[in-house]
Amino acid sequence: MSASSAFNDDKGGSSSVGEPEYGHDPASGGIFSSDYKRHDDLKEMLDSNKDSLKLEAMKRIVAMIARGKNASDLFPAVVKNVACKNIEVKKLVYVYLVRYAEEQQDLALLSISTFQRGLKDPNQLIRASALRVLSSIRVTIIVPIMMLAIKEAASDMSPYVRKTAAHAIPKLYSLDPEQKDQLIEIIEKLLADKTTLVAGSVVMAFEEVCPERIDLIHKNYRKLCNLLIDVEEWGQVVIINMLTRYARTQFLNPNMNESLLEEGGDKTFYGSDEDEDEDEEDDKDKKAEAASLAKRKPYVMDPDHRLLLRNTKPLLQSRNAAVVMAVAQLYFHLAPKAEVGVIAKALVRLLRSHSEVQFVVLQNVATMSIKRRGMFEPYLKSFYIRSTDPTLIKVLKLEVLTNLANETNISTILREFQTYIKSMDKDFVAATIQAIGRCATNIGEVRDTCLNGLVQLLSNRDELVVAESVVVIKKLLQMQPEKHSDIIKHMAKLTDNIQVPMARASILWLIGEYCEHVPKIAPDVLRKMAKSFTNEDDIVKLQILNLAAKLYLTNSKQTKLLTQYVLNLAKYDQNYDIRDRARFIRQLIVPTEKCGALSKYAKKLFLALKPAPILESPFKDRDHFQLGSLSHLLNAKTGGYQELPDWPEAAPDPSVRNVEVKESVPEWTKCSSREKRKEKKVEKPFYSDSEGESGPTESADSESDSVSGSESGSGSGMSRSGSESEASKEGSESEEEEDEEEKDKKKKKKELKKPVQESESEQSSEEEERKRERKSKPRKSASETESDEESESESSQSESDDSDSEVEVKKKKKAAESKPPSKPIKIESKKEKKEMSLLDLDDFEPAPSPQVTPINTFLSSSLATDLEGLSLSDSVLSPATIAPSSALKSYELLHRITGEGLSVEYCFSRQPFSPDANMVAVQMQFTNSATSDAKNLHMVDVKLHSGMRVKEFPEIELLPTGETSTAVMGIDFCDSTQAANFQLCTNTRKFFVSIQPQVGELMRPVFLTENEFKKEQGQLMGMNEITEKLTLDINCRNEHAIVQRVATAANLSRVPCGSDKECRFAGRTVTSGSLVLVTVATKEGGAAQLTVNCEKMVIGTMLVKDILLALTQ
Repeated sequence: MSASSAFNDDKGGSSSVGEPEYGHDPASGGIFSSDYKRHDDLKEMLDSNKDSLKLEAMKRIVAMIARGKNASDLFPAVVKNVACKNIEVKKLVYVYLVRYAEEQQDLALLSISTFQRGLKDPNQLIRASALRVLSSIRVTIIVPIMMLAIKEAASDMSPYVRKTAAHAIPKLYSLDPEQKDQLIEIIEKLLADKTTLVAGSVVMAFEEVCPERIDLIHKNYRKLCNLLIDVEEWGQVVIINMLTRYARTQFLNPNMNESLLEEGGDKTFYGSDEDEDEDEEDDKDKKAEAASLAKRKPYVMDPDHRLLLRNTKPLLQSRNAAVVMAVAQLYFHLAPKAEVGVIAKALVRLLRSHSEVQFVVLQNVATMSIKRRGMFEPYLKSFYIRSTDPTLIKVLKLEVLTNLANETNISTILREFQTYIKSMDKDFVAATIQAIGRCATNIGEVRDTCLNGLVQLLSNRDELVVAESVVVIKKLLQMQPEKHSDIIKHMAKLTDNIQVPMARASILWLIGEYCEHVPKIAPDVLRKMAKSFTNEDDIVKLQILNLAAKLYLTNSKQTKLLTQYVLNLAKYDQNYDIRDRARFIRQLIVPTEKCGALSKYAKKLFLALKPAPILESPFKDRDHFQLGSLSHLLNAKTGGYQELPDWPEAAPDPSVRNVEVKESVPEWTKCSSREKRKEKKVEKPFYSDSEGESGPTESADSESDSVSGSESGSGSGMSRSGSESEASKEGSESEEEEDEEEKDKKKKKKELKKPVQESESEQSSEEEERKRERKSKPRKSASETESDEESESESSQSESDDSDSEVEVKKKKKAAESKPPSKPIKIESKKEKKEMSLLDLDDFEPAPSPQVTPINTFLSSSLATDLEGLSLSDSVLSPATIAPSSALKSYELLHRITGEGLSVEYCFSRQPFSPDANMVAVQMQFTNSATSDAKNLHMVDVKLHSGMRVKEFPEIELLPTGETSTAVMGIDFCDSTQAANFQLCTNTRKFFVSIQPQVGELMRPVFLTENEFKKEQGQLMGMNEITEKLTLDINCRNEHAIVQRVATAANLSRVPCGSDKECRFAGRTVTSGSLVLVTVATKEGGAAQLTVNCEKMVIGTMLVKDILLALTQ
């Protein structure tokens, strides 16, 4: 079938514009047949050899997803096309996989192997797409794979792939926050990247993962400032926001001295005019203040502060509104007052943009205009309101106009407001009336004018306008009530017409508060209100009660009966607030025998002078949020918002940003890098030579020409001085070269790249020459013994062997001076053997099971360790594989309360289960604490996950009271930690129980020689290797403790090792026989590195967590 006909069929299945949607009825039979037919058609197209058909099919599938249809059953057909050479098809396949990765986790896991080839693809777009899809799969068990992929991509030659790696970092962090330390290392590496493409993305990752690590920015601050103009727009926004926070912690406030000098100048000026009779102490204080201000150093802006302001200023002309807004907030928060004005013109320009942009800009302008009013005054007309503006924009422009109002421009603004009141938009009219009220409050000269204008509005036909005017007039009258009794009388007449509850309540409050100014009208208003009391709103009823109480206290002759009538009505009101208020007022104002002392103070309580309200802008308190942020927009702290730091009182050390000055290095590099440098000084020529030779192949973006030049120079210098002593070499090298070499060492180790054969032979030969000089013994070069077809693992292993051999040489020199300690060690080992065997006999009794050999017949791990130190054959060492019996942990299967006196505990005996070697032996101990005997103990109703099997324990016919019995059962967990559920039955009861294993119990020990271990490890690299750094527990710093804890966590055997800095263990999974290799490499200061190589990635991931827990706690 051709692509066009297939496409038409697809269109027929779904409704097009103007056609009835028959196919969308789930009950109709047609939808199912058409769906199946269409999907078969798509599968045929995807299996086709023509890229055009595949592309058409993928377009249709993505269109289906966009319409909300389920395309998950096409997953296998789509995944096959990941290997397609057509880039367009590949892109759409990746889009599909990202969509279904989280929903179809099992299917997504199947496709992970196909991305491994994608990550190594020569095309940078494919490498980036593969990483993007991999990081979008939200499955915890592939975290190690994602981590490895990100590490490799962070060192990629393509800046685009490195940018994608930076995007993947926050995704991995949200999936597993425990990976934070490793991710910070990658971020630190990417921050040093000199490419504009990477800069914005890595700063975004920095903000998401570790915004508190401001020390990572020091050395990159100037580079980011200089790159800013060339970074893409969204990267500019992120970097500017981050640099705003950085500058607030590293530079002094440029406006601090100006404000202090202004205050100080005022004080000294007024102090000089005072009389001579004033206290001498005050004079002394003022002189001291003046002296301190005189001594204060004039503010000098830090050059780095100026660099930031200078490099961001051109971005005010950006076409992107977000960039302009970011620069505006940076200037507002960081620039001196004299320089902030430059942002006003740029922000006004943004007001010509879409309404959404206008809304955000006006929110920020409203906040700025409160503190920096003069900045926007020249652009007053830009904030005039158009009839086409949405209501939200109109209200915000009103806010800005009100903030900008002063004595000079108030007449213009009020004329504008008069026009706005005629608008049809009622919310806008209400906001305008409130703005007039605020102008009247802030500018005393126009208060009467505004009040008269508002009174004229009281005759408006629109009730909402009248109501809003009443509320604002009420607030204005509180400032000078005695002058405006006519207005109060006028408003009293409005009670017959105005029905808006808030307006009625405001009028009643005014009449009650100033009833002495209108003594004739107030009682009449109360009479009218008493008539309609039952029909009023609750807010109005409360004000009627207040009016009655105030009139009773000032004019009781006329209003006594009215007040009692109103109180009686309120006594039986439906609202409990009104009933309580009536009860409270009656006891307070009507004197009775029972009333307390409060009634004497009733007049003071009700008729106390009340302060006039201050009409403030709702944006007044928003400036504590960073401008341009979502928190500022919503006026509430949102998730992920970081507070803008306060300015420091003293300027921090500016030298931390000087990359050239080496004294600043310890402040931002990790101490571990120095320790590594000390340990591996001998290996410096190895890496420096490789740098010099492989320099041209590295990306020009990641390293500058000067750095690569210094590296090649150091490499040639090393080759010339190959025969010199180590001390003379160290003296000749510069510290800067050491630092660059150290960075590249980390890079090489993370990438695990195979070095060039030529450089490898030269490096190894140089190293051998140095060793020969120190040992004064001839030794064969490592390059001669290595074959051309050496794998990555073997080459890396040879490096570690070299370093190990150096450690051994040093030890031999020390041993030559003192007595050899071999004999005492043997004696101690014998003592340990005896102690452990005694423990074994005392702690455990042999299990009376015919199927499993007794526990105490197996050798302890310490004994195994001692035996492995001797040169014995494989057959002798093979049984020394089981953890000490004291380390076998018991788990509770059935509590004696739940089991009505019967308690059951189980442990994994770590012994071969004789009926079936693929099963894990589980030893169960039954204890009968009940008053009666337990009979017929057996298992029923076993519920297992697919692939799992159980061999039941023999039925226990009788378990007398107070007795204990042991039985052994076998479970094939199918290499998973899923629980085996079953019912444990007696002759009377059934108990639901489940056994869930630790991942370390799913293995059986296997013996390997050192060479076999290295060979197997070399075949389990890449995705099958998981490496974690850790700090060992204080009690786990020696070899014996490490072996014991690892053996406790997992059923593995010890592998002999020539180095005393490494402990190696090996085992196979019980069901599938997959190999599991564990290496613990110790370093100075308790630092260590755990490496697990396993064919099954899920088991490897879980085992790493368990061993980490065992070694660190």
